[in-house]
Amino acid sequence: IFQYIESIARTSQPVLIRGETGVGKELIARTLHSLSGLPGDFVAVNAAGLDDNVFSDTLFGHVKGAYTGADRTRNGLIEQAATGTLFLYEIGDLNHASQVKLLRLLQEGEYFPLGRDKPRKSDARIVAATNRNLSRLLKTGEFRKDLNYRLRTHRIYIPPLRERLDDIPLLVDHFIEDTARTLGKKKPTPPVELITLLKTYTFPGNIRELQSMVIDAVSRHKSGILSLKVFRAHIKR
Repeated sequence: IFQYIESIARTSQPVLIRGETGVGKELIARTLHSLSGLPGDFVAVNAAGLDDNVFSDTLFGHVKGAYTGADRTRNGLIEQAATGTLFLYEIGDLNHASQVKLLRLLQEGEYFPLGRDKPRKSDARIVAATNRNLSRLLKTGEFRKDLNYRLRTHRIYIPPLRERLDDIPLLVDHFIEDTARTLGKKKPTPPVELITLLKTYTFPGNIRELQSMVIDAVSRHKSGILSLKVFRAHIKR
């Protein structure tokens, strides 16, 4: 995966990142941006639950007087991402009207701020992510086929944690060290049985769930070996 990321990092084409909730899609997007050499910012937008007007205003901005209450011009996030990366996550939840506008942005590199008749140009690189099954959404007509083809010039699939168990020791060590540093504690030693225990668990919340377990355990830790109680209790629940 990282070899592929390195090979596509400097292209200007869109990237679609797929994977379950909590696998680290935004971290992959940030890695792409870091390796791209783009001078602009990394700007993230959550597409879930936004109606078309809110999505358009958030992404494209508006001119003064575009609607009631628009007493000044507002630049959208697409302008903030100029010469950088625009990361659209939960793209599978985007409504149809917004999908059309996003398609124009991808095809023509143009967008219309609300209340403006002339298009503006964008040079931001687009990276999108979803935890939904796009094949199913395409069959039901919930997601446009032309937008899907435009988004997936480059595709990255991040496997769930249960399919890459060898990552668990590395992640546990990282999260223990990071949490201990944040809390101002000495880094506790994990029990030898911890990794074996964690490898028996399916992790429906993936890496984010593992991180929460470690944070809770280290927060409660007083001295000696890190307790297994928190991990066992979480798995039992």
